[in-house]
Amino acid sequence: MKNLNYSFIRIIFALVVGLILIMWPDVAIEYIILTIGALFIVSGLITLLGYLTKESRKNTFRSLPIDGIGATLLGLMLVIMPQFFANVFTFILGFILLLGGIQQIASLTSARRWIRVPLGFYVIPTLILLAGIFSLFNPTGVQETALIIIGVSSIVYAVSELVNWYKFTRYRKRKMEELDFSSSEIEDATVIDEEE
Repeated sequence: MKNLNYSFIRIIFALVVGLILIMWPDVAIEYIILTIGALFIVSGLITLLGYLTKESRKNTFRSLPIDGIGATLLGLMLVIMPQFFANVFTFILGFILLLGGIQQIASLTSARRWIRVPLGFYVIPTLILLAGIFSLFNPTGVQETALIIIGVSSIVYAVSELVNWYKFTRYRKRKMEELDFSSSEIEDATVIDEEE
């Protein structure tokens, strides 16, 4: 069940990010960075407020919450200078695509232990891997083009991950049912032998 949840979280995240990057490549990166900055500010302020309220209740000295201060400062930097972090973020998205392609290829390779995987299934993960490599080596070149490529690759990744998950989990479930059926036949045969 955990694999199911993680797969769907990856699929939904990739789909949403892909659609946003395709529909609004010129402003998407700045809004994503602003959102991340706001989340850092909120989490940092919550930590700082928690520290201040605990400190006011107790007279004992405690060390400052460095993580809360750091999160707040990082969030402020992201909100104040989003364009500066846009190139870094494009690089990070390219790295995520690279890891996604590697993960899909590894999943297909491990699935070969219990099912025959046609070579065609490796085409899309390889393209995702190549798009990640392209984004890594050209993050500042044509940012909008790189973001559209990342967006399309994210959507392709989400769809292919969904297809692979559906196909292979259905096949695995069928195999497990066959194994359960054959093991129950063996148990029945053992009970009959013992009765004789």
